Amino acid sequence: MEHQNLEYEVIIDSPGRINLIGEHIDYNGGYVLPAAIDKKITLKFKKNNSNFCKIHSSTFKSSFEIDLDNLERSETEWQNYILGVVYHIDIIKPGVIKGFDCTIETKLPLGSGVSSSAALECGIAKGVNELFEIGLSDLQLITLSRDAEHTFVGTKCGIMDQFAVVKGKKDHLLLLNCDTLSHDLIKAEFSPYIILLLNTNVSHNLASSEYNVRRDECQTALEAIQLKYPEVKNLTDVKPKVIKEFKKVLPKKIYNRALFVSKENRRTLKAVKFLKNKNLKKFGKCMYGSHKGLKNQYEVSCKELDFLVNITKDLPYVLGSRMMGGGFGGCTINIVHQDHVEDLIQSSSWAYKKEFDIDLTPIVTTISDGVSRI
Repeated sequence: MEHQNLEYEVIIDSPGRINLIGEHIDYNGGYVLPAAIDKKITLKFKKNNSNFCKIHSSTFKSSFEIDLDNLERSETEWQNYILGVVYHIDIIKPGVIKGFDCTIETKLPLGSGVSSSAALECGIAKGVNELFEIGLSDLQLITLSRDAEHTFVGTKCGIMDQFAVVKGKKDHLLLLNCDTLSHDLIKAEFSPYIILLLNTNVSHNLASSEYNVRRDECQTALEAIQLKYPEVKNLTDVKPKVIKEFKKVLPKKIYNRALFVSKENRRTLKAVKFLKNKNLKKFGKCMYGSHKGLKNQYEVSCKELDFLVNITKDLPYVLGSRMMGGGFGGCTINIVHQDHVEDLIQSSSWAYKKEFDIDLTPIVTTISDGVSRI
């Protein structure tokens, strides 16, 4: 498939995202604190006056065609993120999408927990919306991208990733209520500290299947609690002391999941207060608390992530560290003094290589705007 020297009509930048705190909370209806980042996917679109969409990925060095009369799942996983978006736009506005060519180039590390999947979904949705002047709102772009992941990819993700990719604002975090979708912009004032991601380069293949398992476990806990407290809507609404009433009722694993969700939601709101009061030290402690819960109660960490978090704990120039994203690999997110970023990169890379014989990838990142047309 030839994609050289095309004059593209629409070019889109779609960012990855980080989440400072509030992990595995979005599908439980609570508060999360994500942001869009400066690492992006660039997507270029051009109408081709046919009934086929021709997609080329320079990252995967592969191409495929979408027959608009036959929108079905693919055996190739990455293609389903795109197919799903096209399918769900067609449901909202039947027949509005015509044939187009699209080339995709990414600067996002795949499988690292910065949500390259949501960046791809929202980038396709935004590009198609602009190319054919469909008039979909930001909220429609967010929800149809999430629905694509549910139906075509098979990961029952929450709304956080897509929301952050679309609604991200430079130098701000989004305090998002995942139940009501209301959000506040929180100034990301970390100076003289910066955000450093340390990519374990351990592929989180387990993340999708285990993600759905965790979601089911949380639903089981919620349904048991609702038998006694029918007014409860989300697991995050339940206070830890109420969860503890069910210690002898729920299986230990289900109980631990519920207790983590309840505590993490409250930890997120506490962390935001610390950030607003410029108490970065206590904000960092919340991050460490989050990781401890993800490791011990939610059981989505892995030895590589734990190792990277542990080696920061006694370093005075690191305020906080935790695993980020679905888990079982990917990145840790660290708040590090700007004068010691290289120190941490060098010491952690050496120690990590010695321990696991894997090269670490450091990613210094800044907070950027959400998906946009160039």
